[in-house]
Amino acid sequence: MLTAFIHNIQTADNLLKSTSALARDLKKEFGVICYADNENQVKEQQKNIEQYLAENGFENVWLIINTNPLNMLTNDCESIDASLLIIQLTDIRRRTIQKYLNACRDLRIPYLFFRDEFPVFDLGKVMLPVGLLVEELEKAQFASAFGRFCRSEILLLLANDYGSKAATNAGRMKELFDKFDFRYRQEKASTDSFSVEKEAVARAQREGYGVVIISASRDYGLDDLLLGPKELHLVRKSTVPLLLVNPRGDLYTLCD
Repeated sequence: MLTAFIHNIQTADNLLKSTSALARDLKKEFGVICYADNENQVKEQQKNIEQYLAENGFENVWLIINTNPLNMLTNDCESIDASLLIIQLTDIRRRTIQKYLNACRDLRIPYLFFRDEFPVFDLGKVMLPVGLLVEELEKAQFASAFGRFCRSEILLLLANDYGSKAATNAGRMKELFDKFDFRYRQEKASTDSFSVEKEAVARAQREGYGVVIISASRDYGLDDLLLGPKELHLVRKSTVPLLLVNPRGDLYTLCD
């Protein structure tokens, strides 16, 4: 199920259209999660959302409205077997974004931040920055889903590193893409693995890419706790949707 986590149904039209269209392309069900402050708001939210969905032609939508705290978002996604979470971002304050990042740290599915001012998805082109860490490979399976079901053209933006780890990751990604005859190409970035995602976001904005797939931080260091992790700054600055993939800590304990 593709799931939209919304806060204000009145400003979520493009998000809902994007989620609905992507669910059709991926042959998935479409669901909506909304959290309310109390039981009275649950009833009000349900009435408003159901009315909005009906009036705007959204059919067969699963609807979950409850008073759960935000830290239950991962559990709710698992309970409905969600395969992608799209989060409505109504403001870009640092504390707001970090709150959602914290709630999504344990997600085993990708999650995408969608601002109210974003247009409806155009997934004709997908940007995939490739760095040196082994968990970069996890992004390939989600890029391949866009390539297979949405016929997206994928750009692998290879970090400009001295070592060969990023190139090895890109090679393994291309092996996967070649199996399914996806449209893709590879270009060398001007920056290294520490900055390639920032470069990818800037380039996606200039060149009309529909989404950028990035890795969330494996762990938060002191700088991340004080200044915010790199994905927080990317989400704040990006004018295209960012799809985040959490590293699997259990897979990479002994790597790198």
